[in-house]
Amino acid sequence: MLWEGVQITDLLADAGIKDEATTVIFHCVDGYTTSLPLATIKDQEIILAYAANGVTLPASMGFPFIVVAEDKLGYKWARWVSEIELSSDETYKGYWEKRGYDNDAAVN
Repeated sequence: MLWEGVQITDLLADAGIKDEATTVIFHCVDGYTTSLPLATIKDQEIILAYAANGVTLPASMGFPFIVVAEDKLGYKWARWVSEIELSSDETYKGYWEKRGYDNDAAVN
C-alpha cells in the first residue's frame, strides 16, 4: 500500500507543541479514541494519510484521515480522525486500551 499524507510531526509543528506534551490522542468521528507517544510519532515518522495508492480514502478505509502506524497493531490505526489532541497523560487509554488491550500495541 502506498500511503499519501502528512507527517503528524509537521502538523503539530504548525499548530505548536507545548513542552509538556508527551502523548498524541486521536479522536475519530465515531467517538473512537487511541493514543501514541509523541516520541514514537517522531521516531517512526508516522503519517496521517488521506489517500492510498493514488486514491482518496473511501469511507471504509477511514476518510478523511487514517493514522498509518506500521509498527503497531490495527487498533492504533485510528480511522475517521477528526481531531488530534496533545496531552501530558502518558497513561491515556483509548477505546480498546480501556478494555484491556496493551497501550503499546507493538507488532512482534
